[in-house]
Order: sequence, then structure tokens, then C-alpha cells
Amino acid sequence: MYVGRDMTELSMIPKSEWKDSELAFFHHSFQQITPYLNAEGQTIHREIIEEIEARGGLKRNEADYTHGTQISFD
Repeated sequence: MYVGRDMTELSMIPKSEWKDSELAFFHHSFQQITPYLNAEGQTIHREIIEEIEARGGLKRNEADYTHGTQISFD
């Protein structure tokens, strides 16, 4: 379950200030509803993808006994 800022709050700040977990959660959410997004939703999703790409992706470089290699948004 996602615990963090909602889209209303996040829409008022630039994507560059979003946490990785927020980008991961909303990217996953938008990915699930892609066929139903209007033009504004598609633009927001594209901006999220561009920010993820600008950061070099969301994968962790190393795993350890407490963290896997995927960013968890739970």
C-alpha cells in the first residue's frame, strides 16, 4: 500500500522534487490505466517517464539483506 503524498499535492511541485518511490508508484498506476487516460493524463505520465529516465532509471545498483534491486513504493 502506498503511503505518501497524493497527486493533488505532487501536481504543485516539479517532478524533479518527487521521491523515487512516488515516481515508481504513479508510473505503475498510470501504466495500469493507460488505455483510459485523456490527453492531460498522458502528458503527466510522459513527464513521469521522462523524469525517471533523467534519473537513470529506478533500479537499485545493489541488493542487500534488507533491500532488493527494485524500488518499493509500499
